[in-house]
Amino acid sequence: RLHQVDPSKPFLVKYVPGATHAPHHPTKEWVEKIEAMNLFDDGYEALRETIFENQKKLGLVPDDATLTPWPADDIKPWDQLTDVEKKLFVRQVEVFAAYAAYTDHEIGRVVQAVEDIGETDNTLIIYINGDNGTSAEGGPTGTPNEVAWFNGLSLSAEDQMKYYDVWGTEKTYNHMSAGWSWAFDTPFDYFKQNASRLGGIRQNMVVSWPNGITDAGGTRDQFMHIIDVAPTILEIAGIEEPEQVDGIVQSPMEGTSFAYTFDAENADAPSRHRTQYFEMFGQWALYHEGWLLGTEVTTVPWDSTDKAIPDPLNDQTLQLYD
Repeated sequence: RLHQVDPSKPFLVKYVPGATHAPHHPTKEWVEKIEAMNLFDDGYEALRETIFENQKKLGLVPDDATLTPWPADDIKPWDQLTDVEKKLFVRQVEVFAAYAAYTDHEIGRVVQAVEDIGETDNTLIIYINGDNGTSAEGGPTGTPNEVAWFNGLSLSAEDQMKYYDVWGTEKTYNHMSAGWSWAFDTPFDYFKQNASRLGGIRQNMVVSWPNGITDAGGTRDQFMHIIDVAPTILEIAGIEEPEQVDGIVQSPMEGTSFAYTFDAENADAPSRHRTQYFEMFGQWALYHEGWLLGTEVTTVPWDSTDKAIPDPLNDQTLQLYD
């Protein structure tokens, strides 16, 4: 939990292990803010379409792109849900959205603190939203306790309704329905744990550095990976990659600086990070110079039995994308 230390310095915080409530606990306030917006009342398929159209308006997705079919065999379409399921699922996603909104708010306070001390122009800020695709371990109905998934236990919507009023508080370790997870990975498909699909591995990244980026507000399509962040910072700071630390020889960094993308003239430059491999539970993908070779998805994240593929190199159906 973050507790305010000095009211005159809102960005100065300390971590208090085991604390259950901050002085102004954000949960109820932020959930109510999201609830009042009625963003999710039409269901996860409608949300997916809205996100997709917004991405087209922003120029992030081609105008002629189409979405993959809804995975009706694994996730029940919204119009087939019971009234109880709809009520519960909306509550689940509103809590998730409130958490995301609150996180953005707190990150905004950090950015504001940099601005307040007059260092915005010369500060490199890299914001990566997540470490994988949206999580779906809660399964089609979600769960009030993710540990239940680790034990192969799923609860019906009716059983979960007893936790409705405390969803998102310290009394739950909650997880939303996988339908929302599929929607939040738009324009891609699948989830965290599906390493062969972009819905499992691709993330948003925003970079701000007014003194060093000549194309403010621009978008980039070059391939980048999390291992590229450290080489980028080292290049910008003018620091050579250390060969030794405290006398211990270091393994060479495998990332590639993406600082070259900061200049407007390099907006369409070829990707310098040429090759990357992904794998989890025997599902894998290989990116190479604009091509993605991936294994066909054979299991969903909420299936906690027989997840491993016995022969991940040979007994696979491969899919190749440009």
